[in-house]
Amino acid sequence: MIRLETCNILLVGVGGQGVLLASELLALGCLGAGLDVKKSEVHGMAQRGGTVSSHLRFGTRVYSPIIPKGDAHVLVAFEALEGLRSLDYLREDGLLLVNKQEIKPTTVTSGMAKYPHDPCSDLAKRHARTEIIDGLKLAQEAGDVRSINTILVGAVSRALPVPESVWVDVIQKNLPKKIVPLNLRAFEVGRSLEASTRGG
Repeated sequence: MIRLETCNILLVGVGGQGVLLASELLALGCLGAGLDVKKSEVHGMAQRGGTVSSHLRFGTRVYSPIIPKGDAHVLVAFEALEGLRSLDYLREDGLLLVNKQEIKPTTVTSGMAKYPHDPCSDLAKRHARTEIIDGLKLAQEAGDVRSINTILVGAVSRALPVPESVWVDVIQKNLPKKIVPLNLRAFEVGRSLEASTRGG
């Protein structure tokens, strides 16, 4: 459990993965627990599969929404290559959660660049506290492949000083009613993961 004056979480991925919604749910959960929260987002070409990132900082008092490089306590990579690109933001003792999913950017599909052979293995070699989550498989088991982001919110929530009841309340109040049951299941799937079962 992270208990610091200020905690920094960086979420990165590509457009369409629900990075910004996940960041919003995490921010609302921290607010619901009485913490001061600051958030900053970079949308990029979000609708075209471009890079999307969100800086989230919370604590007793937070003055800036931007996380300096090397200062993130948690890096959540919704896509493996984006995790590699953002690794320099993570503290040496920070937690890296990686969704085991590869979405090739336009520079790769157009032949201008090459995608790493095994970015998840590269991340595990470069950072000691790396946990690989097969988000797509877990989302299918939860009932909808679009629930990967809520699964990752659940996985992150285990490290945060926020009661589970607050997360349930946030999901119930801020998502469309018809998808609340699915997202509650997905959240619980992520929250119940043990580090040993995440590792890849």
